[in-house]
Amino acid sequence: MASDGRGDNPESVVQIRRCACVVKGGRRFSFTAMVVVGDKKGRVGWGYGKAIEVPLAVEKAVKVANRSMVEFPISETTIPHQVIGRFRAARVLLLPARPGTGIIAGECVRAVVESAGYTDILTKSYGSNNPINLVKATFDALSQLRTRDMVARLRGVEVG
Repeated sequence: MASDGRGDNPESVVQIRRCACVVKGGRRFSFTAMVVVGDKKGRVGWGYGKAIEVPLAVEKAVKVANRSMVEFPISETTIPHQVIGRFRAARVLLLPARPGTGIIAGECVRAVVESAGYTDILTKSYGSNNPINLVKATFDALSQLRTRDMVARLRGVEVG
């Protein structure tokens, strides 16, 4: 993880792809980068950038990620409850874990949950292993999280 220099949010590069466009003089390459940015306090965002060089693509992706940050609930060091996130063919199962467990996750899901600030979590991905779809499925799962206080407020009851 590196810092982008503009903010105090660490960035995590999930994927870099190279695309070739065949032109008269040969091949012209362009690059895409997918980046996850978070403050480790429940706020995390992802961005996708395209450019002729890798550093420019990463910079663009970080800019997009900082603009698209979303806040998710953290209960101590883990998530409040089990949840399944879906995006296209990718499914991600997130399970709360006891303190000291650590982050048990693949590369893409790990980037998101680490950036969000979770330190104890169990995950399992099913279906597609496409990094873009896995990141989006993880965001879908995190967006379904609700704490006891949030549910009580939604229902209009008091937690006793």
